[in-house]
Amino acid sequence: MEIIYSLMDTLLPFEWLSFDFMKNAFLAILLITPLFGLLSTMVVSNRMAFFSDSLGHGAFTGLAIGAIAGLLSPMSSLVAFSIVFALLITWIKNYSSASTDTIIGVFSSTGIAVGLMIMSYGGGFNKFSGYLIGDVLSITPAEIGALLGVLILVVVLWGVLFNQLLLLSVNQPFARSRGLNVMLLESVFAVMVAVVVAISIQWVGLLIINSLLVLPGATARNMANSVKQYHALSVGSAMIAGITGLVLAYQFNMAAGATIVFISAMLFFISMVFKAKFVR
Repeated sequence: MEIIYSLMDTLLPFEWLSFDFMKNAFLAILLITPLFGLLSTMVVSNRMAFFSDSLGHGAFTGLAIGAIAGLLSPMSSLVAFSIVFALLITWIKNYSSASTDTIIGVFSSTGIAVGLMIMSYGGGFNKFSGYLIGDVLSITPAEIGALLGVLILVVVLWGVLFNQLLLLSVNQPFARSRGLNVMLLESVFAVMVAVVVAISIQWVGLLIINSLLVLPGATARNMANSVKQYHALSVGSAMIAGITGLVLAYQFNMAAGATIVFISAMLFFISMVFKAKFVR
């Protein structure tokens, strides 16, 4: 990391990057925001905002289970439970006669309730309350390495499955008629979202993590004229919000996650004005 720090000092001689924890946070933003921007395109296109929100609640239960099991780092439990939670929702959604929003609502409310019950048992909730708000400034070099691994994995899967996922988002019955395994595709995408949510929740915060899975794609959709533009604008707006929010949070001593979401929301409102004035 010393080499990377030295390069950052040379190429980005800003006062706010003079501290190692800010360098770590900046690197994390450069890795986290493209993930959210990429996944956001399909979350918005497939109307999965409620689903992604429920994954945050499920991750909270995974965190609670890891804590009560006495794990030194509950991250493994958090990721594992999030994956199981996402696959279970996907399976029931495809094989149940109940409406999708009802199923997701049941899982979402159950997940957060169970997590709160476990964490509040014996009055130990306070030490986990930081996960509700998040703190990207606390990220470590080892965790940055894990983020890089996840980014590479998601990009590879995206490249392999993009055409199928795009067809699925446009017309699910047509996708089935073309021989695509809709259940498998939905499961793979659900797992990708679950992993990104799980590893990011401690830095972004449970209360606002869903916003980062919705706002970039919603912003890009207001301005894009093609699929390529849609993805480029989504990733670009996520990164702009991330970097700007991090700098403002440092300058004004505010929560970084909330500031990033605020900037992302402002970009969305600007895109709405752009759409109203220039897009016909």
